[in-house]
Amino acid sequence: MTQATFVERRSGAWESLDALLGRAAKRGLRRLEPEEIKEIGRLYRAATSDLAYATGRAYDARLLGYLNRLVARAHAYVYGASATTGRERIVRFYTHTFPQEFRRSFALFALCTAITIVTAIVAYVLIRTHPGDAYSLLPQQLIPDQIKKSLHDSNFAFDPQASPLMSTEIITNNIRVAILAFAGCVTLGYFTLLVIAQNGLMLGGVGALFTNAGFGGDFWVTVAPHGVIELTAIQISGAAGLLISLGIIAPGRLRRRDAIRIGAQRAGVLIAGVASMLVVAGTIEGFFSPLRLPPGPRVAVGAVTAVLLLLYFGFAGRSRATAARDS
Repeated sequence: MTQATFVERRSGAWESLDALLGRAAKRGLRRLEPEEIKEIGRLYRAATSDLAYATGRAYDARLLGYLNRLVARAHAYVYGASATTGRERIVRFYTHTFPQEFRRSFALFALCTAITIVTAIVAYVLIRTHPGDAYSLLPQQLIPDQIKKSLHDSNFAFDPQASPLMSTEIITNNIRVAILAFAGCVTLGYFTLLVIAQNGLMLGGVGALFTNAGFGGDFWVTVAPHGVIELTAIQISGAAGLLISLGIIAPGRLRRRDAIRIGAQRAGVLIAGVASMLVVAGTIEGFFSPLRLPPGPRVAVGAVTAVLLLLYFGFAGRSRATAARDS
């Protein structure tokens, strides 16, 4: 191959690598998108091959010098990226990867949320008007013979010193529910949707039971501090399970094996984020919810968590990604 032909064929890749390196030098490697970092690695390997090829054929010294400098610049970033600390990877996961994947999977999250809302309303209305329907809608263990105390007095009637143990048990139970919703992917999404629906029925149904007993207001303000994060996390778990199910049912133009692999990678991101959310929710439920506070502060905590979730999932990682695309 002549030098002119070689340069014509490969110069586009060199220019792309040079542009990415310039962007990394200007903004820092951490501000690049994961796809851009991978592209630097790929173009770096191609450039090293080009340098070896050009050297072996004794091409012009100026071309060899250009390729040497390009490869040297890329080498620092490629091996710098591989040396990224665990702390940096964790920070990037929560500031970029998790919220970006949430937005990408929002349609499935919205589906699970809609199912929860509809089933909760149905259970609440039915049990409020016909209390006996509780026996057909709710698990037997959730239906007390007679409700004589508010949820706050009955659910948190334990020694405050036992809060760490209570928090651990709550976190473990919530993670179990999330895993069940996610694991439903093996039934092509049927079990995932069933778990989501049952969770809605339990929320609305138990709320109706306490309302019928005269403790409805206390029920909702007791659930509010931890419930926003907890319920959001469970819906995200359902979305994660449906991602894999869609890879099986509707792979589109991808091979089914590739669609499942991609769906599993995306679902893994969501589940990792959900685990952290449930730890936060369980901590609030174990340490804050049992406090004998008036309704106002408890509702305020729930409202604050809702606003923070909206801001986080709506905007985290968005501005930098937009800036990278616009440059």
